[in-house]
Amino acid sequence: MSTVCVSDAELVARARQGDPVAFGELVDRHRSAVYRAALAALGSHAEAEDAAQDAFVMAFKRLGGFRGDASFKTWLLTIAWHQAINRRRSLRRMLRQIVQPASSTDQESVVEHVAASGLSPEAAAATTELRRSIRAAIRSLAPKLRDALLLAQSGDYTYAEIAAMQRTPVGTIKWRVSEARRLVKLRLREGGYDDVG
Repeated sequence: MSTVCVSDAELVARARQGDPVAFGELVDRHRSAVYRAALAALGSHAEAEDAAQDAFVMAFKRLGGFRGDASFKTWLLTIAWHQAINRRRSLRRMLRQIVQPASSTDQESVVEHVAASGLSPEAAAATTELRRSIRAAIRSLAPKLRDALLLAQSGDYTYAEIAAMQRTPVGTIKWRVSEARRLVKLRLREGGYDDVG
């Protein structure tokens, strides 16, 4: 049995004519890319799932306005990115109003990491501490640098797709990624990690 690969453009045309199966196929094709973009912006699996769902609903509603200037995937990723950024802003406002208690699961995850890795407790602790330092260095970046770095490091998007999502020139995205990497390395060296690339 041969499978006929239908292009995104054909599926968009069918979805515009009211074919829900065609839009479902578009969702299936791009679900993971949309989710990963939302996850890069939000850092939470649950929030990324919600943002991805919101992006698909918005894309369905705006399908009539899709002009085809960019690929459907790029257009969809742009919607997803903006949904995730808006959600992130809303979450920040809520978090400012709520005091977050320290997580007790950090200790549990360290124990699980040591058991699963087969490393000595000292080596596992050093690895865990380096990961925390890297996450802290990335979190300390300006949002524009952090977002560009997280999207580029995911390996799922080209610079052109990241530029479209962020509505920024490709050259600016390349600079942001380079600058973010430089600052993360600098902060790690300042924290005593002299052997970082």
